[in-house]
Amino acid sequence: MKEIMAIVRLNMMNQTKKALAEAGISSITARDALGRGKGLVDLAVLKGAERGYEEAIAQLGPSQRLVPKRIFFVVVPDRLVHKTVQTIIRVNRTGKSGDGKIFVLPVLEAVRVRTGESGDPVLDEA
Repeated sequence: MKEIMAIVRLNMMNQTKKALAEAGISSITARDALGRGKGLVDLAVLKGAERGYEEAIAQLGPSQRLVPKRIFFVVVPDRLVHKTVQTIIRVNRTGKSGDGKIFVLPVLEAVRVRTGESGDPVLDEA
């Protein structure tokens, strides 16, 4: 089983949830997040700002500040990883910077607290 961690635009969360549900993936966890990609960032200025240099902070401007995003987590059986990732990409790809990132991580075990049941049976079975 795998955990799919996806960072998407704030305004794309509802469409993503709907598309996943239509694909048979209904169990997700979501959180608010702040972040930015590497595009258009002067790393020297950013490091100066992190050190507290006022000049660097002033140069950052609004374009290099952290942007509100949504991050969500989906754990699926291995056989559903490709379908889940492709669904997320299909809904969120605009071709513009900021469309998001998807990470796929191994999960060693899953346990349903209510019953004590474990393994793939506790996951979506689309």
